[in-house]
Amino acid sequence: MNLAHVGVGYWGKNILKNLINLEQTFKNFKLKYIVDKNTQNIINFINNELSNKEILKEVIIKNDLNEIIEDKDLDGVIISTPAATHYELVRLALFNDKHVFVEKPLALNYNQALELHNLATAKNKVLMVGHILLYHPAIPKIKELINKGVIGKLFYFYSNRLNIGKIRVEENILWSFAPHDISVILYILGKEPIKVFSFGGDYLNKGIFDATTTILEFDNNVKGHIFVSWLHPYKEQKMVFVGSEGMIVFDDLTKEKLFLYPHKTTWIDGKIPVANKAEYEIIEIDKSEPLKNELIHFIDCILNNKKPLTDSYESLRVLRVLEIAQKQLESQQKIESQNSYSEIYIKNSKIKSELKDVFVHESSYVDENVEIGSNTKIWHFSHILKNTKIGANVIIGQNVMIGPDVVIGNNCKIQNNVSIYKGVILEDDVFCGPSCVFTNVYNPRAFIERKHEFRNTLVKKGATIGANATIVCGVTIGEYAFVGAGAVVNRDVPDYALVVGVPAKQIGWVCQCGNKLIFDDNNYSKCQYCFKEYILDQGKVKPYLGKYVIK
Repeated sequence: MNLAHVGVGYWGKNILKNLINLEQTFKNFKLKYIVDKNTQNIINFINNELSNKEILKEVIIKNDLNEIIEDKDLDGVIISTPAATHYELVRLALFNDKHVFVEKPLALNYNQALELHNLATAKNKVLMVGHILLYHPAIPKIKELINKGVIGKLFYFYSNRLNIGKIRVEENILWSFAPHDISVILYILGKEPIKVFSFGGDYLNKGIFDATTTILEFDNNVKGHIFVSWLHPYKEQKMVFVGSEGMIVFDDLTKEKLFLYPHKTTWIDGKIPVANKAEYEIIEIDKSEPLKNELIHFIDCILNNKKPLTDSYESLRVLRVLEIAQKQLESQQKIESQNSYSEIYIKNSKIKSELKDVFVHESSYVDENVEIGSNTKIWHFSHILKNTKIGANVIIGQNVMIGPDVVIGNNCKIQNNVSIYKGVILEDDVFCGPSCVFTNVYNPRAFIERKHEFRNTLVKKGATIGANATIVCGVTIGEYAFVGAGAVVNRDVPDYALVVGVPAKQIGWVCQCGNKLIFDDNNYSKCQYCFKEYILDQGKVKPYLGKYVIK
């Protein structure tokens, strides 16, 4: 079995050392390629940090995965590049029929991770994510002790992952540190939380959190928090589980990793609680290295067609929690700044330096009391009227008018010559093609005042409205629906529906990626472009994930 390792950076060097040692020990695979955009990194690593260089004589060094991905003899790819590159690299490898191990996170959002999960399933390839703590011998032991009732009923937990060291600028501390702890908690409790709340501080770089606390609550009334920070006076990696009959402590920085404290509380006359302390016990576990265990597991899953412990579905569960926590952090930022919008956005669009990440062209106007999210760009000759709310990462083209009182979600793209009037709401990821038209009065007359008759129009997440299309007020455009260019929509459009013509009529269904879906006799369809799967159930299209329907 031939493998390629991509990314010889901070953590990638540790992976490469382990791969070389495993190849010498097991002889059941060969490291055929090492890939890094800076090949000198690889050469320096080999020369300076490896004592045995003989095994690398036949290894091929490359600076781009594209150069080797079509090699039919290449079976698997191990990816340890920056998180922002994971989605594209994993997708490339899976499309070319390679098994993949990728460091966490699988992707930077749930939808991208779901696409990769579906692609791996369609290709019947191993897709494993580097949630390394699940391969630490202490973690399955903790799960075993809790399931056996050794500490009685589990009350709460907490996890501290703290350090003063490598500070990242491409991802915040939540995405850098917390995935490990979230994966452990979900594994040990065997379920997902019903509530997630997160808060923190972005002290060094605006918008990149350096310390966060994430609170999780589960349906059995178990609660806990995960505290992560790279601005801490010392390194700490500790997890604590508190139960009615005892407590478990996992301290990864001590020689003996796992401890049982048989502390419990008794009651005097059923009214006065008394804490009864007891001497701690050391719980014996094997001393194997988690990273080595993880890589052996990946190789074993390929050779024996096994499902990884940290497969892509496990990663989806972790990403769901991370995305909710991230939204909480973004909401915190919004609350902190909402009282200053009228000062930041004045009528001549002179923007104070506090919002360097928002761009408004000097020819455009933004009225008072307008909210605009980070990384949004407003181009030439546009006008944003009062009380309008615009999300993050929105692109607003030339000669666009929005408002008043309009709501635009995150990641929307509004092309040139579009007017969005009061009563229109765009959810996240909506595309408005050039010169498409919204209305807000059904039967307008120039000589009759009908502002009290405005009808609301809702365009739901991911929908596309083609160039020169007209949306007559009072309708709802469903999630990921596609309105063809020049269409006139005068009635509701279902989720994933494709409508064209005057008046618009449905002619089919589309995938989230925008390509047309063809359903078989069993009402099942797989997109030929991105391999997402769908079912048609009682006239409605729903994403399909094995036996799981994603709602």
